[in-house]
Amino acid sequence: MNTRVAMISIVVEKSGHVEELNRILHEYSEYIVGRMGVPYPKRDISLISVAMDAPSDKISAMTGKIGMLTGITSKALYAKLQEE
Repeated sequence: MNTRVAMISIVVEKSGHVEELNRILHEYSEYIVGRMGVPYPKRDISLISVAMDAPSDKISAMTGKIGMLTGITSKALYAKLQEE
C-alpha cells in the first residue's frame, strides 16, 4: 500500500463540533503519527496540527469530513518524498 506523509492544519473557530472532530480523528488514528493542539484564547480559537502517514484517499476523506463540520476548517499539505 502506497502511503503519503502529510500535515493537516485544523482551525476550530466554534467549539460546538469538537466532539465530532475528535471522533473523526479517532476513526483515522491508525494513520496519525502525532497531534498537537494549541488554544489561542486571544482570538477564541484552537489550532491543531496532525501529522499523518496514510494513503491519499484516507487523508482526503478525513480532511473532507472535518471540513464539513460547522466552525472548523482543515487543509492538508503533502510532503514531496520519494517512494521507498
